[in-house]
Amino acid sequence: MNIHEHQAKKILKDYGAPVSNGVVIYSLDEIKDKIKQLDSENYVVKAQIHAGGRGKAGGVKLVKNIEELTKEATEMFGKILKTHQTGPDGKEVKRLYIEEAADISKELYLSCLVDRASSKIAFISSTEGGMDIEKVAAETPEKIITHKIDLKDDIRDDEIEKIIQPFNFNNEQTLASQKLIKALYKILIEKDATLIEINPLIITKEQKIVCLDAKMNFDDNAIFRRPDVLELRDLNEEEPAEIEASKHDLAYIKLNGSIGCMVNGAGLAMATMDIIKLYGKEPANFLDVGGGASKEKVSAAFKLILSDKNVKGILINIFGGIMRCDVIAQGVLDAAKETNLSVPLVVRLAGTNFKEGKDILDKSGLKILSATDLNDAAKKIVEAIK
Repeated sequence: MNIHEHQAKKILKDYGAPVSNGVVIYSLDEIKDKIKQLDSENYVVKAQIHAGGRGKAGGVKLVKNIEELTKEATEMFGKILKTHQTGPDGKEVKRLYIEEAADISKELYLSCLVDRASSKIAFISSTEGGMDIEKVAAETPEKIITHKIDLKDDIRDDEIEKIIQPFNFNNEQTLASQKLIKALYKILIEKDATLIEINPLIITKEQKIVCLDAKMNFDDNAIFRRPDVLELRDLNEEEPAEIEASKHDLAYIKLNGSIGCMVNGAGLAMATMDIIKLYGKEPANFLDVGGGASKEKVSAAFKLILSDKNVKGILINIFGGIMRCDVIAQGVLDAAKETNLSVPLVVRLAGTNFKEGKDILDKSGLKILSATDLNDAAKKIVEAIK
């Protein structure tokens, strides 16, 4: 689960991290009253969307007075921002964050995340902070330093020294950065965060360090025990189909292709998407119905795929273990009849009760193509949508 910058900064501030003062507004009417909380003549107006690259897309503006602030806010509200992370449709701006402008002397990069490969917490430091950190990672990776530490109650001082070593902080900055890194570590553990990114972490002209931007992601599987984090969820920033999928406990991610996929098991789902690409088409989604889905759950998944107007055909690939192929078949049949299926459907069943499942589909009277294996299934659905 992602949250907005202003929400991430509120959490950072609660844990004692240095952040600039700012206010969030949901309409133009709020500007006049809320701006009184800030002590500055210069402001930065930031569009609040769940995507990076806002600055390049016109979603971050420096203004010198309230008149300029109102003008930029008026233009920004309701604007569709398209960045490298939003996809081609972009995201509509429905809230703004206004903060006191800072005199920047240096931009740095700092983040911490759960490193699944090593089962450790990784801190990443770079002297090259700012909008082009991805370019730095690609072209000069030696400027990005990673330190991995074991999970424990607190982070040691010697570990902090290694993390901040590239920054060459003075004594005052070192003390502030130690406090910041301890805060990041505690947030990661106490809030079940999977990523906290400060980009840029700045040094001001007054030689203070400040978190000028902040991004936080949280573990969906731990949200049940973090109601305070769940309250920060913004459904406007999420794909409607993915919200619907979460109601049925389906692992669904919308993509931009034309072939809808229904699979059981994440690994098999990835393989299914790969082979669709191998035959020259693009998957419309990742959808894992899980190992023990009911026919109602399968039916919901099928309807979810069909709700995507880009879907020109559907590939169902099921290997029955705990999952029974006849249950899958009945769920597909019920949903196909209810939705008046009008796109090609290819089904590959294997494993538990696959013969019974195949019989259900063969006797359905619907135009359903059976496949003997995954390769055959991919060939048939690609041919069918041509």
